[in-house]
Amino acid sequence: MTQTRTTRLERGRGALGPALELVHTGRAPTRAVLTSELGVTRATAGAVAAELEALGLITVDSRPTASAGSQGRPSHRLFVAERGPVVLAAQIHADGFRVALVGLGGRIVATSAGCGTIPADPVHVLADVVAAGSDLLRETGRRCLGAGLAVPSAVAEPDGEALNPLHLAWPSGAPVRALFLRSLAEAGIPGVTEQIGFSGNDVNLMALAEHRHGAGRGARDLLCVASGHRGVGGALVLDGRLHSGSSGLALEVGHLTVNPEGAPCHCGSRGCLDVEADPLAFLVAAGREPGPEVSLLQQAADLLRDEYADPGVRAAADLLIDRLGLGIAGLVNILNPDRIVLGGLHRALLEADPERLRAVVADRSLWARGGGVPILPCSLDHNSLVGAAELAWQPVLDDPLVVLDR
Repeated sequence: MTQTRTTRLERGRGALGPALELVHTGRAPTRAVLTSELGVTRATAGAVAAELEALGLITVDSRPTASAGSQGRPSHRLFVAERGPVVLAAQIHADGFRVALVGLGGRIVATSAGCGTIPADPVHVLADVVAAGSDLLRETGRRCLGAGLAVPSAVAEPDGEALNPLHLAWPSGAPVRALFLRSLAEAGIPGVTEQIGFSGNDVNLMALAEHRHGAGRGARDLLCVASGHRGVGGALVLDGRLHSGSSGLALEVGHLTVNPEGAPCHCGSRGCLDVEADPLAFLVAAGREPGPEVSLLQQAADLLRDEYADPGVRAAADLLIDRLGLGIAGLVNILNPDRIVLGGLHRALLEADPERLRAVVADRSLWARGGGVPILPCSLDHNSLVGAAELAWQPVLDDPLVVLDR
């Protein structure tokens, strides 16, 4: 009996990663679905699920129950382990940073934030980020398997340099990944090595998280556009994979011109989405003076939510929706996505007047006229953090047995 189980497990070793990813992304809620998706026998799927459970990554329902109207033997349900290991995720933005411990399935286990002006030397903020993460690990007692960082800049691959942190005072080309790894090493966080510390652009990571766990799940070609604390970013998932271009710099949509006579942009052009459709642009268009109390994103979202009936606020929202729609329509013409997901302030604008935005995109886009591309709000809280965690989880998804080596 033991020999038979061992043989099945050996045959299923190569299926451990794909199986874990199926459970992680919610695409295999039961062992029967896992069997079908992997294309293996029930016995092999059972051995694979048992091995993942032994590694502390998933749990298998020991007493399966049949759903109403179902026929045949009920299947064991599969869940990510609630008390399983985590990764450390961090996001730096123009108004501070946030850190989190994130488990499999994109579950945020614990989080904390730091607010204030980001120093011109990234070393200082990264030290604060890692210290906050260390505190969370100490408080929760969770096992850490890796770390990921989201930054508001294009990140060049493979070196992890922040090439255009326009809304931070960092120098162009700041080696954020190397500095992040150094801070992690100095903090002595168990389980974090050079192989499992990663960094990426915040909107790219938002797209990755939404595609795996949120409003983009099931899309083949997913376009994400978002305005966070400052500026506008975009990302594209093609055939299930994040499209980052030849060196990590694709989809800089913030520098699409949507108003040729508009405001000067940090990139040297005028009227870019980056300065025409972000929280500061909305506050200025509404005639409101930004304050220092909370982030620009929070001020803009609060204004849109609480004072949308005010004619000046409504006019400002209409203006930004029209500019955003113009930019999205151009992207639709070029990329032909099957779904669009909006985040940050753009999510709030979509929810305030969904028909106006969809009408602008349809009017300006060849491919949106014949029925329309679905435009949806992001569904995850802190999606860039979840995306940063996805970077750190990827080596485990590729080969869950690496867990045994740490």
